[in-house]
Amino acid sequence: MTRRDATVLLVLSAIWGASFLFIKLGVDAFEPSVVAFGRLFFGSLLLLALLPGRGGLAPLRGHLRPIVVLGALNNAIPFWLLGFAETRLDSGLTAVIQAAAPIFTVVLASRIDASQRVAGARLVGVAVGFVGVVLLVGVQSGGELIAAVAVLGVAFCYAASVLFAGVTMRGIPALQVSLGQLTCAAVLISPFALLQRPDSAPPAKAWLAVVALGVLGSGIAYLLYFALIASAGASRAILVTYLVPAFALVYGTVFLDETVTAVALAGLALVLTGTALATGLARLRPASVPS
Repeated sequence: MTRRDATVLLVLSAIWGASFLFIKLGVDAFEPSVVAFGRLFFGSLLLLALLPGRGGLAPLRGHLRPIVVLGALNNAIPFWLLGFAETRLDSGLTAVIQAAAPIFTVVLASRIDASQRVAGARLVGVAVGFVGVVLLVGVQSGGELIAAVAVLGVAFCYAASVLFAGVTMRGIPALQVSLGQLTCAAVLISPFALLQRPDSAPPAKAWLAVVALGVLGSGIAYLLYFALIASAGASRAILVTYLVPAFALVYGTVFLDETVTAVALAGLALVLTGTALATGLARLRPASVPS
């Protein structure tokens, strides 16, 4: 990974870490489907403003079906699930559970491509990460357990979508891919948002949170994300999940007075250690034999 890619990864992590804070502020006043639609709508508007002089929508010609699938898998479904989860879970914990996405990526990649078969240290990494996920989810109960499982659904969607995008969107500019998927996702979720629109005017804080989600968390972030996939590859791009929980925990603690528990930190450590091994970022070294 180049220095430029590393910088993009860091900025993207800071933006998406803040997204969990904005979601929490949004679902305090709006239904999750409305927050998801607002995020998609404002993100699409930003990208649409950048489109003139950059090839228009021509690069998407003949790619409508994969763009719709990507919009559902990478935006509509996970955005709604995240909003639902944060009505029951702290924003920081939600980000920590979502950190399981690279584990799912490794497992799914091995099913798609036989050369990516999980074995050795990578298999150990998947197992360690799985233990971390079980620890994080297992301590929840009632509605919180359902919310934690919903976040696992988000992680699975993101893992599947990054692999899908790497195969179907190759060679298409990041701007067009981002605009296409956000617009399709907005259309898909709009009927639910319309049915669940608020009866009274929500506070300005909630509106600003939704706008920030769209402009930063969707518009700018997805431009960076797909550019990173194109430059560094899907397996490197998903590593954004390493840094997002740390930013989200800090934001949640500072701005929402959320408590960082020992269980959350232990689960995060296991998930990230497992991810490092499963993706090959870290390797198990055999113990040296004294001579």
